[in-house]
This record gives sequence, structure tokens and C-alpha cells, in this order.
Amino acid sequence: MMAGNAPSTTCGGGCGRGCAAGMSTARARKLRQNLSEAEKRLWNDLRRRQLDDAYFRRQVPFGPYVVDFACKQRKLIIELDGGQHAQQVDQDAKRTAYLEAQGYAVLRFWNNQVFENLEGVVETIAKAVSQRQPPPP
Repeated sequence: MMAGNAPSTTCGGGCGRGCAAGMSTARARKLRQNLSEAEKRLWNDLRRRQLDDAYFRRQVPFGPYVVDFACKQRKLIIELDGGQHAQQVDQDAKRTAYLEAQGYAVLRFWNNQVFENLEGVVETIAKAVSQRQPPPP
């Protein structure tokens, strides 16, 4: 997990400017079609309920943001951040505070962590998933 917080997309999904929901949905749809290499690698391990039967979605509109991966039943968000996010610390903190205020835990990883230690990233996510059991039916 990385220190700091970073928006994972531009306007319509992470700018923090309160973009309209319609723009966020359209932006999310476009982002789903153009995943980064790091997102593609991680998605292969998150999809198909491979982690404790948790259902993750990718590029999910969430208020004024689009988050990289979200498991609504476990209230868990996963964000992958590239090097450009090192300069966006204030925006990152604002974004994470918003998501946490909605009751979600946010795990953030640098892209290079996915490339260099995918197993460790997935293990960290799996641990968080197991700690955030879904509510009883």
C-alpha cells in the first residue's frame, strides 16, 4: 500500500470539481475501454469473484469521481496511481476523505507495485476483503 492519495482519472472522474454524474458515467465507460497496463494486470486477479467471493467492478462512477475498482458489498475501493499523482497530494487527500465519508475503505497502490509485486498487492487486497465481510442477508 502506498502513502498518500491520488485521483486516478482526469475531469469527470477524479478532478474533484464535482462533475455531473452523466459525465462521470460516460468517462467511466471510456476508461473501462482503455485500462492502463497496471489496471489490466490487477483486474485479472480481481474479476470473477476470485477473492473470497468479493465482486469487484472497474472504473466505477462514485459521486464526483471515478474509482479504479470497487467492491460495494465489502465497501472497499482499490486505486492504482501513476507517477503523475505525486504532485496531487491535496486532491488525493480530499478524494480519499470523500470516499471514506461514504463508509468505504480505500487501498492505494502505485502502478510500479503492481508490476513489481502483484502477488503482494493481491495479498493485501485479499486481507482487506476478508476483514470487511458483507452484512448478513
